[in-house]
Amino acid sequence: MQTTVSIIVVNWNGKHLLPDCLASLRAQTFTDFEVIVVDNDSTDGSSYGKRDGINEVIFLPKNVGFAGGNNAGIVESRAKYVALLNNDARVGRNWLAELVATAEQHPDVGMFASKIIRTDGKIDSAGCTVYPDGIGVCRGRGGSGYDQQDYVAFPSGCAAMYRRDMLDQIGLFDERFFMYCEDTDLGLRAQKAGWKCLYVPTARVEHLYSQSTGAYSLKKLFYIERNRLFVVLKNFTIEQIVWSFPYTIIRYFKMLRRGLAWSE
Repeated sequence: MQTTVSIIVVNWNGKHLLPDCLASLRAQTFTDFEVIVVDNDSTDGSSYGKRDGINEVIFLPKNVGFAGGNNAGIVESRAKYVALLNNDARVGRNWLAELVATAEQHPDVGMFASKIIRTDGKIDSAGCTVYPDGIGVCRGRGGSGYDQQDYVAFPSGCAAMYRRDMLDQIGLFDERFFMYCEDTDLGLRAQKAGWKCLYVPTARVEHLYSQSTGAYSLKKLFYIERNRLFVVLKNFTIEQIVWSFPYTIIRYFKMLRRGLAWSE
């Protein structure tokens, strides 16, 4: 009998994060799932075992980033749905139950977004939209509310669920992205193929945020802006590409004026 959900957790030097993440999965009210941990060549002594509720561990010989790590897990998975979860996230007890129930009620939807909350109680992501210059934008970041189920562009890869039929049709993450914006690219490709994304506010997740790269690191800035250009070149029309340049200038001006740099 096919498992309903395969949960992929990619780990890179997250020894201090994994126990809480995996414990939250073991506490799920929905139990028909498997957990696949993909180790991106960790060097911090991260360890894994059946006692943690892990069904399979994939050890990669080098760090291939978010995109490559999740792809490795998805290829080995067998379930009807594939859920991605960051190692710095902790899910509510009904997280999977709410996502699966919604998916079963909406067969035309291929992507499902969680309500992701920061440790200060503010929203990290209530689903995502795409700014006209190609950058993915987390709805509601730093605010509250967003308690109604509705359609969004794509889910944050921090805590997302995808229908396998959709992934079989459009393919997996583009590994050239390494990390950041790969979820935007996948979402746009899915939209072009006719798939929708639903935001499920009752599927709640707590996220520690940017534990791998740091919230304001230059490394993060490089990957976000480089990969934004990848998104534009891969998915935008010529007209959209031309219009993306002034929107980038506007976006940077607004962020600098708010003193938030590039992180939001």
